[in-house]
This record gives sequence, structure tokens and C-alpha cells, in this order.
Amino acid sequence: MIDVFICEDQEEQREKISRYVANYIMIENLDMRLALATGNPDELLGYIEESNKDALYFLDIDLNHRINGINLGAEIRKMDPNGDIVFITTHSEMSYLNFVYKVAAMDFIIKDDFEEVKEKVISCLKAANEKRQISSNGAKKKFVQKIADKIISVDYKDIMFFESSPLHKVVLHMENRQVEFYGKLKEIEKEYEGFIRCHNSFVVNIDNIQEIDFKKKEILLNNGEICYGSARMIKAVQKNLETRITNND
Repeated sequence: MIDVFICEDQEEQREKISRYVANYIMIENLDMRLALATGNPDELLGYIEESNKDALYFLDIDLNHRINGINLGAEIRKMDPNGDIVFITTHSEMSYLNFVYKVAAMDFIIKDDFEEVKEKVISCLKAANEKRQISSNGAKKKFVQKIADKIISVDYKDIMFFESSPLHKVVLHMENRQVEFYGKLKEIEKEYEGFIRCHNSFVVNIDNIQEIDFKKKEILLNNGEICYGSARMIKAVQKNLETRITNND
């Protein structure tokens, strides 16, 4: 579930934004709830300390408080690095401040036209919901393997690479451990589109690549380990990475 928070000191505007949020959640039957609507930043910060849910924050900038909305966003970011923050203000010239404070806001809504505010609020709700769905689907992806009298289940995100081993075995390299099992790299490569053959002896998780040294044909993973690429296969890894970068632009 996503908790939605509103911090707006003007009661009338707070009620309008709350209504937009609550109505859209109900109509679309989203896995969200309006957790708190307040004019007090301290109340919001206190609530966040007790919450461990995904969150979306709509923050007014002028709060008539000892801290403004930008500073509040910076405090929220310390407590909730992955939360989505949206600023709502009458001051369009202040949009640059979210970069100064490194808040990385999802959006910056100007109060000039409340019909437009409604559309923007709904757009942010949609975006937060879609982000959570993508994240949830990714979190559900697991590599499951029987090893002797045990079954291991590993999140894809924790897999660095697979390495072939003698006697038809494969070594699974994870973030902080390794396990060996009977298997074939070509079968593992088909398991998930993010697992790419970079060498006859290695299949790498492209999501965990930190750096590629094409001269040495070495691939550095996020956990500090290195696997190797062949002259031919490492080009496929490069192409896949470039495609992902292009799609994210």
C-alpha cells in the first residue's frame, strides 16, 4: 500500500487536495490511502517515523512554520529515500530550489489554476502507483533452485553472475555469498532477459554491472566481484546497456 501525505497550512486548499486524492483512490480502487492531511510539518515528520510503507508526499512550500516545504522535503528525503515528493506552491520561480536541496521532487505544481492542480495531483497518483507496481513485479522475480536436500530462492536483484564449474555444475555469485548446483548456463540465460551470456563460462546480471573494461574484458559487479567477457559476447552486453540508457533518457 502507498500512504499519501499532504502538508498544506491553508485549510481550504488542504481540503481540496485531500478530496482530489481520496476521490481518485476510491474511483480507481487503488492500493493507496490518504494517511494524513495536516498543516503542521512536525506532525508529518512524527508520522513518517512510525511508517514503513511506500509514500507519496504533497507539500506546500509556504507553511507559516519554522521550516518551509523545501526544508521539509529535505528532512523527508533523509527519512524516506525512496518516497515521491511533490511540491505545491504559488511561487513558480522557486522550482529550482528542489535541486539546490537535492530533494529530487517528482513534480512541482503551481496553484494558479485549481483545475490544473487537480489534473496534476491525479497524474502524480498514477505515476506513484505505476512505479510501485513495477517495483513489486521486480521484487517477485526469484531464481529458485534445488540443491541436494535444500531449495534456495534468491531475488534476481541479489544475483551478480553465474559461472560454469567442472562436472556440469554452476556457481551462483550473489551479493555476499556463493552456492554451487548442477545446471547449464544456456538454460539459466533463458530464465530472465537481464541475464546475459558475456563469456562461455559466465552469465551476468546486467542490472548489477557497475563498470566494463573493454580492454581487459573485465566486468565489475556492484558487490566488487569481477567476471569476464569474450571479445564477441561482451559486445552484446554493451549493446544491451546502451539500449537501456537510451530507453531511460
